[in-house]
Amino acid sequence: MESRHLRYALAVAEHQHFGRAAAALGIAQPPLSQQIAALERELGARLFDRTARGVFPTAAGEAFLARARRALAEMSAAVSDAGRAARGETGQLRLGFIGSALLELLPSVLGQFIRERPEVRLGLREMSTRRSTAALLAGELDISIGRGAPRGAGAEDLVSVMVGRDHLVAVVGAAHPFAGQSRVSVEQLRGQHLIVAPADEEPVVAAWLTALLDEGTEAPARAGGVTEAWDAHTIIGLASCGVGVGLGPACLRVAARPDVRVCEVSPRVELPELVMSFRAQDRSPVLAAFLDITRERCPGVGERLERHLGAR
Repeated sequence: MESRHLRYALAVAEHQHFGRAAAALGIAQPPLSQQIAALERELGARLFDRTARGVFPTAAGEAFLARARRALAEMSAAVSDAGRAARGETGQLRLGFIGSALLELLPSVLGQFIRERPEVRLGLREMSTRRSTAALLAGELDISIGRGAPRGAGAEDLVSVMVGRDHLVAVVGAAHPFAGQSRVSVEQLRGQHLIVAPADEEPVVAAWLTALLDEGTEAPARAGGVTEAWDAHTIIGLASCGVGVGLGPACLRVAARPDVRVCEVSPRVELPELVMSFRAQDRSPVLAAFLDITRERCPGVGERLERHLGAR
């Protein structure tokens, strides 16, 4: 039995006539009659009563036709589902990201992805760069977004591309001595109590910050004390409480509150790049769809992706 036999039987039942059913199917009447007869022999039951008034399903025929309709509908759905999955319209995407990626990058990229592929199941986790890299290598994530390129064992199996740049700003409470300044110097930051990302969670940022503040000095950069906070809103909130000077990317301005002041750091200091990583061997259509939107929304990403993928 093949799917065409189901379509033949349904056509005969609909038209109640072999000739009209054959014309609708685009075949000759004799082959249709022969195929229905062969189907009845295979089933061991008569499906249709042939009368002078027309051709009508028997009780066995009614039972068969009910299942046939469902079977053909399921086959059609299977074809449709396979096509949608192949185009990345269904499936799953697991994304780990640092909090600051929500301030500029993700509202554009992830927002469009959700609008275009509403049936894709999303697993979204705010995570430090270290944790998201580990989860990506363990197969628990499909994409990670963090500061600086992934490091350590297994990083060579990842494709990592820059998706954003930003520079350093300082965030202080309204009562802080820096609050009346539009700019603070690197020298002024030395000796201040700093609110910064944890060194073990954001190693690239921590190493970069230490090098920046220690450069040309004998005193350690963190002599004034450190409070660790890797979430952008936490850095802003602690600064508003007067805990110290928060350091982070300029996109923090998007989330700034009325009781804090954001100061440029002089001279301008570029932060480690915002980097998107995924497994080089991942061929998921959903991942490919997300990368396509990232190419569209982030200038230069397409060229960088092709360069990385072409080198592997």
